[in-house]
Amino acid sequence: MTSASDRLPQSLLDAIAPHGVTRTFPAHAILINEGDTTDSLYIVLSGRVKVYASSEDGREVVLTEYGPGEYFGELAIDGDKRSASIKALGPCTCRVVQGTELRQFLVEQPDFAVHLTRKLIRMVRRLTDQVRSMALQDVYGRMVRVLTELSDPVGEERLMRNKLTQQDIADRVGASREMVNRIMKELSAGGYIGQRDGRMVILRKLPSAW
Repeated sequence: MTSASDRLPQSLLDAIAPHGVTRTFPAHAILINEGDTTDSLYIVLSGRVKVYASSEDGREVVLTEYGPGEYFGELAIDGDKRSASIKALGPCTCRVVQGTELRQFLVEQPDFAVHLTRKLIRMVRRLTDQVRSMALQDVYGRMVRVLTELSDPVGEERLMRNKLTQQDIADRVGASREMVNRIMKELSAGGYIGQRDGRMVILRKLPSAW
């Protein structure tokens, strides 16, 4: 999950508006492929995208998502290959700023350089937490972490911000959909989770172990 601090303030959005071009992408479009050598920065204006890494046999692990006001592609500023792929979750619109313009913008707008630095620090911390979780937690423990990150408290309950399929969850925790399905059935039978308006709701605190 990204932080609200990852969103650009309106002043920086206005400042970068004259740079780059606005592009619209259909649902499921691949905006960036892992291994590409492009160096553009993408600022999400509407819609959402997911960041993921994949193996040669097609398995995916979702690293994070970005929505309006957030940006991605900044790691290519060093000229190296893209480290992850980006896919549109639905129709989305982005401001695409070429690397040369981005580097000039960093010189002109030190506030953006500070924002970028802080975002990269948060990214490193988040990825460290994900690696720790993958290495030290079982599938259930990783599910609890992901479900908590992707939900907001509503009274005594927690409501998912977006609709999630079991495959979506599996992609985030590095497990099979069948394993996620089994755990979800048990949590539902135990009265821990339910559905509301098409979204999952955590009805009470999830047990620490299963």
